[in-house]
Amino acid sequence: MKRKLKVGILFGGKSAEHEISLQSAKNVYDAIDRDKYEPVLIGIDKNGRWLLSDQARFLLDEDDPKRIRLNSSSNAVALLPQGGGTLANVSAPDNNNTGGGGCTIDVAFPILHGPFGEDGTVQGLLKLAGIPFVGSGVLASAVGMDKDVMKRLLRDAGFPLGKFRTVYADEQVPDYDQICAEMGTPLFIKPANMGSSVGVYKIHNKDDYLCAIKNAFEYDTKLLIEEFIPGRELECSVLGNRSPVASLPGEVKSHHEFYSYDAKYIDDKGAALIVPADVPEETRRRLQELAIGVFKALCCEGLARVDFFLKEDGSIFVNEINTMPGFTRISMYPKLWDASGLSYATLIDQLICLAIERYETEKKIKTSV
Repeated sequence: MKRKLKVGILFGGKSAEHEISLQSAKNVYDAIDRDKYEPVLIGIDKNGRWLLSDQARFLLDEDDPKRIRLNSSSNAVALLPQGGGTLANVSAPDNNNTGGGGCTIDVAFPILHGPFGEDGTVQGLLKLAGIPFVGSGVLASAVGMDKDVMKRLLRDAGFPLGKFRTVYADEQVPDYDQICAEMGTPLFIKPANMGSSVGVYKIHNKDDYLCAIKNAFEYDTKLLIEEFIPGRELECSVLGNRSPVASLPGEVKSHHEFYSYDAKYIDDKGAALIVPADVPEETRRRLQELAIGVFKALCCEGLARVDFFLKEDGSIFVNEINTMPGFTRISMYPKLWDASGLSYATLIDQLICLAIERYETEKKIKTSV
Protein backbone atom coordinates (compact mmCIF):
# COMPACT_ATOMS: atom_id res chain seq x y z
CA MET A 1 0.00 0.00 0.00
CA LYS A 2 1.34 3.40 -0.99
CA ARG A 3 2.40 5.56 1.95
CA LYS A 4 0.17 8.52 2.68
CA LEU A 5 1.79 11.93 2.28
CA LYS A 6 1.97 13.90 5.49
CA VAL A 7 0.48 17.34 4.82
CA GLY A 8 1.41 20.01 7.34
CA ILE A 9 -1.53 22.39 7.60
CA LEU A 10 -0.13 25.69 8.89
CA PHE A 11 -2.79 27.97 10.34
CA GLY A 12 -3.36 30.90 12.69
CA GLY A 13 -0.40 33.26 12.55
CA LYS A 14 0.60 36.75 13.72
CA SER A 15 -2.03 38.63 11.74
CA ALA A 16 -5.32 40.42 12.22
CA GLU A 17 -6.69 37.64 10.00
CA HIS A 18 -5.72 34.97 12.56
CA GLU A 19 -9.30 33.87 13.25
CA ILE A 20 -10.12 33.58 9.55
CA SER A 21 -7.15 31.27 9.14
CA LEU A 22 -8.50 29.06 11.93
CA GLN A 23 -11.80 28.71 10.08
CA SER A 24 -10.01 27.98 6.81
CA ALA A 25 -7.82 25.32 8.45
CA LYS A 26 -10.83 23.53 9.90
CA ASN A 27 -12.43 23.27 6.47
CA VAL A 28 -9.22 22.05 4.79
CA TYR A 29 -8.70 19.52 7.58
CA ASP A 30 -12.28 18.24 7.30
CA ALA A 31 -12.19 17.96 3.49
CA ILE A 32 -8.72 16.52 2.80
CA ASP A 33 -8.69 13.01 1.32
CA ARG A 34 -7.69 10.71 4.21
CA ASP A 35 -7.01 7.84 1.77
CA LYS A 36 -4.13 9.81 0.23
CA TYR A 37 -3.03 12.26 2.90
CA GLU A 38 -2.30 12.33 6.61
CA PRO A 39 -2.95 15.85 7.91
CA VAL A 40 -0.56 17.28 10.49
CA LEU A 41 -1.94 20.35 12.24
CA ILE A 42 0.56 23.10 13.00
CA GLY A 43 -1.07 26.06 14.71
CA ILE A 44 0.79 29.36 14.94
CA ASP A 45 -0.35 31.48 17.87
CA LYS A 46 -0.51 35.28 17.91
CA ASN A 47 2.99 35.44 19.40
CA GLY A 48 4.40 33.42 16.52
CA ARG A 49 4.90 30.10 18.38
CA TRP A 50 4.43 26.97 16.26
CA LEU A 51 2.35 24.33 18.03
CA LEU A 52 1.90 20.72 16.97
CA SER A 53 -1.82 20.55 17.54
CA ASP A 54 -3.97 17.73 18.79
CA GLN A 55 -6.27 16.70 15.94
CA ALA A 56 -9.09 15.88 18.35
CA ARG A 57 -9.28 19.41 19.76
CA PHE A 58 -7.08 21.88 17.91
CA LEU A 59 -9.67 24.68 17.99
CA LEU A 60 -11.85 26.04 20.76
CA ASP A 61 -15.36 27.40 20.05
CA GLU A 62 -14.80 26.36 16.45
CA ASP A 63 -18.42 26.91 15.44
CA ASP A 64 -18.52 30.52 16.64
CA PRO A 65 -16.58 32.92 14.34
CA LYS A 66 -16.61 35.57 17.08
CA ARG A 67 -15.00 33.31 19.71
CA ILE A 68 -13.01 30.75 17.72
CA ARG A 69 -9.43 30.41 18.95
CA LEU A 70 -6.39 28.17 18.82
CA ASN A 71 -5.99 25.56 21.54
CA SER A 72 -2.60 26.56 22.92
CA SER A 73 -2.10 23.45 25.12
CA SER A 74 0.12 21.77 22.55
CA ASN A 75 3.83 21.13 22.16
CA ALA A 76 5.90 23.91 20.65
CA VAL A 77 7.89 22.85 17.59
CA ALA A 78 10.47 24.42 15.28
CA LEU A 79 11.09 23.79 11.59
CA LEU A 80 14.65 22.65 10.96
CA PRO A 81 16.39 24.35 7.98
CA GLN A 82 17.11 21.75 5.30
CA GLY A 83 15.71 19.15 7.67
CA GLY A 84 13.59 17.39 5.06
CA GLY A 85 10.38 18.61 6.64
CA THR A 86 11.38 17.84 10.22
CA LEU A 87 9.57 19.67 12.99
CA ALA A 88 11.59 19.35 16.18
CA ASN A 89 9.96 19.43 19.58
CA VAL A 90 11.20 22.43 21.54
CA SER A 91 9.07 22.05 24.65
CA ALA A 92 9.28 19.27 27.21
CA PRO A 93 6.06 17.24 27.17
CA ASP A 94 4.01 17.16 30.33
CA ASN A 95 0.58 15.94 31.37
CA ASN A 96 -1.12 18.99 29.91
CA ASN A 97 0.39 18.67 26.44
CA THR A 98 -1.70 16.93 23.84
CA GLY A 99 0.34 17.43 20.72
CA GLY A 100 3.04 14.79 21.23
CA GLY A 101 6.63 15.19 20.07
CA GLY A 102 8.08 16.38 16.80
CA CYS A 103 7.36 14.91 13.39
CA THR A 104 8.17 15.12 9.70
CA ILE A 105 5.95 16.47 6.92
CA ASP A 106 6.16 15.87 3.17
CA VAL A 107 4.35 18.99 1.97
CA ALA A 108 2.99 22.13 3.62
CA PHE A 109 -0.38 23.80 3.15
CA PRO A 110 0.15 27.28 4.66
CA ILE A 111 -3.48 28.32 5.00
CA LEU A 112 -2.36 31.62 6.51
CA HIS A 113 -3.92 34.96 5.67
CA GLY A 114 -2.33 38.38 5.90
CA PRO A 115 1.14 39.44 7.10
CA PHE A 116 3.56 36.83 8.47
CA GLY A 117 1.97 34.09 6.41
CA GLU A 118 0.60 35.22 3.07
CA ASP A 119 3.26 37.81 2.33
CA GLY A 120 6.23 35.61 1.41
CA THR A 121 7.69 35.27 4.91
CA VAL A 122 6.54 31.70 5.57
CA GLN A 123 7.02 30.83 1.90
CA GLY A 124 10.69 31.79 2.19
CA LEU A 125 11.06 29.72 5.34
CA LEU A 126 9.55 26.66 3.66
CA LYS A 127 11.85 27.08 0.66
CA LEU A 128 14.88 27.23 2.97
CA ALA A 129 13.65 24.11 4.73
CA GLY A 130 13.28 22.31 1.39
CA ILE A 131 9.56 21.57 1.76
CA PRO A 132 7.03 21.67 -1.11
CA PHE A 133 4.22 24.07 -0.24
CA VAL A 134 0.82 25.04 -1.62
CA GLY A 135 0.47 28.46 -3.19
CA SER A 136 2.66 31.14 -4.66
CA GLY A 137 6.35 31.57 -3.92
CA VAL A 138 8.10 34.45 -2.18
CA LEU A 139 7.84 37.03 -4.97
CA ALA A 140 4.17 36.65 -5.90
CA SER A 141 3.13 36.29 -2.26
CA ALA A 142 4.88 39.52 -1.30
CA VAL A 143 3.59 41.42 -4.33
CA GLY A 144 0.06 40.09 -3.90
CA MET A 145 0.03 41.18 -0.26
CA ASP A 146 1.25 44.72 -0.95
CA LYS A 147 -1.65 46.40 -2.76
CA ASP A 148 0.47 49.41 -3.68
CA VAL A 149 3.15 47.39 -5.50
CA MET A 150 0.52 45.03 -6.93
CA LYS A 151 -1.49 47.89 -8.43
CA ARG A 152 1.59 49.61 -9.85
CA LEU A 153 2.68 46.40 -11.58
CA LEU A 154 -0.81 45.75 -12.96
CA ARG A 155 -1.16 49.37 -14.10
CA ASP A 156 2.16 49.20 -15.95
CA ALA A 157 1.07 45.90 -17.53
CA GLY A 158 -2.01 47.62 -18.95
CA PHE A 159 -4.77 46.20 -16.76
CA PRO A 160 -7.82 48.41 -16.10
CA LEU A 161 -7.63 49.85 -12.57
CA GLY A 162 -9.36 52.53 -10.56
CA LYS A 163 -7.45 55.60 -9.40
CA PHE A 164 -5.33 55.15 -6.28
CA ARG A 165 -2.78 57.00 -4.22
CA THR A 166 -0.24 55.71 -1.69
CA VAL A 167 0.45 57.41 1.65
CA TYR A 168 3.22 56.56 4.13
CA ALA A 169 2.98 57.05 7.88
CA ASP A 170 5.80 59.60 7.93
CA GLU A 171 4.21 61.76 5.21
CA GLN A 172 1.76 64.61 5.50
CA VAL A 173 -1.82 63.45 5.03
CA PRO A 174 -3.07 64.55 1.59
CA ASP A 175 -5.67 67.32 1.62
CA TYR A 176 -9.17 65.85 1.58
CA ASP A 177 -10.61 68.36 -0.87
CA GLN A 178 -7.70 67.81 -3.24
CA ILE A 179 -8.16 64.02 -3.10
CA CYS A 180 -11.90 64.40 -3.74
CA ALA A 181 -11.23 66.64 -6.73
CA GLU A 182 -8.92 63.96 -8.10
CA MET A 183 -10.98 60.83 -7.30
CA GLY A 184 -14.48 61.94 -6.40
CA THR A 185 -16.49 60.72 -3.41
CA PRO A 186 -16.93 58.43 -1.62
CA LEU A 187 -13.37 57.17 -1.15
CA PHE A 188 -11.85 53.98 0.22
CA ILE A 189 -8.92 53.91 2.63
CA LYS A 190 -7.13 50.64 3.36
CA PRO A 191 -3.81 49.35 4.70
CA ALA A 192 -1.49 48.32 1.87
CA ASN A 193 -0.58 45.01 3.51
CA MET A 194 -3.75 43.51 4.92
CA GLY A 195 -6.69 41.48 3.69
CA SER A 196 -10.24 40.45 4.56
CA SER A 197 -11.20 44.14 4.63
CA VAL A 198 -9.38 44.62 7.94
CA GLY A 199 -8.74 48.33 8.48
CA VAL A 200 -10.76 49.30 5.40
CA TYR A 201 -13.03 52.36 5.50
CA LYS A 202 -15.52 53.91 3.10
CA ILE A 203 -15.26 57.68 3.43
CA HIS A 204 -17.97 60.30 2.85
CA ASN A 205 -16.60 63.38 4.62
CA LYS A 206 -13.42 65.02 5.93
CA ASP A 207 -13.86 64.01 9.58
CA ASP A 208 -14.26 60.35 8.63
CA TYR A 209 -11.29 60.71 6.28
CA LEU A 210 -8.86 61.82 8.97
CA CYS A 211 -10.14 59.25 11.47
CA ALA A 212 -9.92 56.43 8.92
CA ILE A 213 -6.34 57.31 7.99
CA LYS A 214 -5.34 57.26 11.65
CA ASN A 215 -7.02 53.89 12.21
CA ALA A 216 -5.68 52.32 9.00
CA PHE A 217 -2.13 53.20 10.03
CA GLU A 218 -2.59 50.93 13.05
CA TYR A 219 -2.32 47.97 10.66
CA ASP A 220 0.46 49.14 8.34
CA THR A 221 2.97 51.92 7.72
CA LYS A 222 1.60 52.39 4.22
CA LEU A 223 -1.99 52.80 3.08
CA LEU A 224 -3.94 53.33 -0.11
CA ILE A 225 -6.57 55.91 -0.92
CA GLU A 226 -8.75 54.50 -3.69
CA GLU A 227 -11.44 55.73 -6.00
CA PHE A 228 -14.91 54.28 -5.42
CA ILE A 229 -16.02 52.39 -8.51
CA PRO A 230 -19.79 51.92 -8.65
CA GLY A 231 -20.69 48.52 -9.99
CA ARG A 232 -21.08 44.85 -9.23
CA GLU A 233 -18.39 43.03 -7.23
CA LEU A 234 -17.27 39.91 -9.09
CA GLU A 235 -14.63 37.33 -8.24
CA CYS A 236 -12.85 34.61 -10.18
CA SER A 237 -10.75 31.72 -8.84
CA VAL A 238 -7.53 30.66 -10.57
CA LEU A 239 -5.77 27.29 -10.28
CA GLY A 240 -2.48 26.09 -11.78
CA ASN A 241 1.21 26.78 -12.19
CA ARG A 242 2.50 27.61 -15.67
CA SER A 243 -0.85 26.83 -17.35
CA PRO A 244 -3.50 28.20 -14.99
CA VAL A 245 -7.25 27.92 -15.52
CA ALA A 246 -10.05 30.12 -14.20
CA SER A 247 -13.34 29.14 -12.60
CA LEU A 248 -16.75 30.49 -13.38
CA PRO A 249 -17.08 33.99 -11.86
CA GLY A 250 -19.17 34.66 -8.77
CA GLU A 251 -20.81 37.81 -7.42
CA VAL A 252 -20.80 39.31 -3.95
CA LYS A 253 -23.82 41.36 -2.91
CA SER A 254 -23.01 42.94 0.43
CA HIS A 255 -25.82 43.84 2.81
CA HIS A 256 -23.46 46.18 4.64
CA GLU A 257 -22.24 49.49 3.22
CA PHE A 258 -19.42 47.50 1.62
CA TYR A 259 -18.01 43.97 1.82
CA SER A 260 -16.47 44.48 5.26
CA TYR A 261 -14.80 42.03 7.65
CA ASP A 262 -18.08 41.53 9.54
CA ALA A 263 -19.99 40.99 6.30
CA LYS A 264 -17.46 38.36 5.24
CA TYR A 265 -16.96 36.36 8.42
CA ILE A 266 -19.15 37.42 11.35
CA ASP A 267 -22.63 38.29 10.09
CA ASP A 268 -24.27 35.20 8.55
CA LYS A 269 -26.51 37.52 6.57
CA GLY A 270 -23.83 40.09 5.80
CA ALA A 271 -23.61 39.25 2.13
CA ALA A 272 -25.12 37.07 -0.57
CA LEU A 273 -22.72 35.02 -2.69
CA ILE A 274 -24.17 34.32 -6.12
CA VAL A 275 -22.40 31.37 -7.73
CA PRO A 276 -22.07 31.46 -10.65
CA ALA A 277 -22.64 35.15 -11.38
CA ASP A 278 -25.41 36.06 -13.80
CA VAL A 279 -23.35 37.75 -16.51
CA PRO A 280 -23.34 37.56 -20.31
CA GLU A 281 -21.10 34.90 -21.88
CA GLU A 282 -18.74 37.50 -23.29
CA THR A 283 -18.36 39.11 -19.86
CA ARG A 284 -17.67 35.70 -18.30
CA ARG A 285 -14.92 34.99 -20.81
CA ARG A 286 -13.40 38.44 -20.31
CA LEU A 287 -13.37 38.01 -16.51
CA GLN A 288 -11.65 34.63 -16.84
CA GLU A 289 -9.10 36.01 -19.29
CA LEU A 290 -8.32 38.95 -17.02
CA ALA A 291 -8.06 36.69 -13.96
CA ILE A 292 -5.52 34.44 -15.68
CA GLY A 293 -3.68 37.48 -17.03
CA VAL A 294 -3.36 39.03 -13.56
CA PHE A 295 -2.25 35.67 -12.13
CA LYS A 296 0.52 35.37 -14.72
CA ALA A 297 1.57 39.03 -14.59
CA LEU A 298 2.24 38.76 -10.85
CA CYS A 299 4.08 35.42 -11.22
CA CYS A 300 1.54 33.53 -9.13
CA GLU A 301 1.46 29.76 -8.71
CA GLY A 302 -0.97 27.26 -7.25
CA LEU A 303 -3.99 29.38 -6.51
CA ALA A 304 -5.37 32.89 -6.28
CA ARG A 305 -8.67 34.75 -6.35
CA VAL A 306 -8.95 37.88 -8.48
CA ASP A 307 -11.59 40.48 -7.62
CA PHE A 308 -13.25 42.84 -10.10
CA PHE A 309 -15.78 45.63 -10.46
CA LEU A 310 -18.26 45.42 -13.34
CA LYS A 311 -19.82 48.78 -14.23
CA GLU A 312 -23.23 49.27 -15.83
CA ASP A 313 -21.65 50.05 -19.19
CA GLY A 314 -19.97 46.62 -19.18
CA SER A 315 -16.46 47.87 -18.42
CA ILE A 316 -14.41 45.77 -16.00
CA PHE A 317 -11.87 47.02 -13.47
CA VAL A 318 -9.41 44.86 -11.55
CA ASN A 319 -9.66 45.45 -7.81
CA GLU A 320 -7.00 43.12 -6.35
CA ILE A 321 -5.61 39.61 -6.11
CA ASN A 322 -5.57 37.32 -3.08
CA THR A 323 -2.82 34.70 -3.27
CA MET A 324 -4.15 32.64 -0.35
CA PRO A 325 -7.91 33.18 -0.37
CA GLY A 326 -10.13 32.03 2.45
CA PHE A 327 -11.24 28.41 2.71
CA THR A 328 -13.99 29.01 5.27
CA ARG A 329 -17.45 27.53 4.83
CA ILE A 330 -18.61 30.75 3.13
CA SER A 331 -15.46 31.52 1.14
CA MET A 332 -15.79 32.21 -2.55
CA TYR A 333 -12.65 30.42 -3.77
CA PRO A 334 -13.79 26.82 -3.11
CA LYS A 335 -17.42 27.68 -3.90
CA LEU A 336 -16.46 28.86 -7.38
CA TRP A 337 -14.51 25.69 -8.11
CA ASP A 338 -17.34 23.55 -6.82
CA ALA A 339 -19.70 25.33 -9.24
CA SER A 340 -17.11 24.74 -11.98
CA GLY A 341 -17.12 20.99 -11.34
CA LEU A 342 -14.25 20.61 -8.85
CA SER A 343 -15.18 19.31 -5.40
CA TYR A 344 -13.54 20.60 -2.23
CA ALA A 345 -11.51 17.40 -1.70
CA THR A 346 -10.41 17.29 -5.35
CA LEU A 347 -9.42 20.95 -5.21
CA ILE A 348 -7.19 20.33 -2.19
CA ASP A 349 -5.68 17.30 -3.93
CA GLN A 350 -4.87 19.34 -7.04
CA LEU A 351 -3.30 22.12 -4.96
CA ILE A 352 -1.02 19.61 -3.22
CA CYS A 353 -0.09 18.04 -6.57
CA LEU A 354 0.75 21.49 -7.98
CA ALA A 355 2.98 22.18 -4.97
CA ILE A 356 4.92 18.95 -5.49
CA GLU A 357 5.13 19.54 -9.26
CA ARG A 358 6.76 22.95 -8.72
CA TYR A 359 9.10 21.57 -6.07
CA GLU A 360 10.30 18.78 -8.37
CA THR A 361 10.89 21.31 -11.16
CA GLU A 362 12.85 23.66 -8.90
CA LYS A 363 14.99 20.81 -7.57
CA LYS A 364 16.55 20.50 -11.03
CA ILE A 365 17.87 24.07 -10.94
CA LYS A 366 21.61 24.35 -10.27
CA THR A 367 22.57 26.11 -7.05
CA SER A 368 26.32 26.07 -7.66
CA VAL A 369 28.69 26.46 -10.60
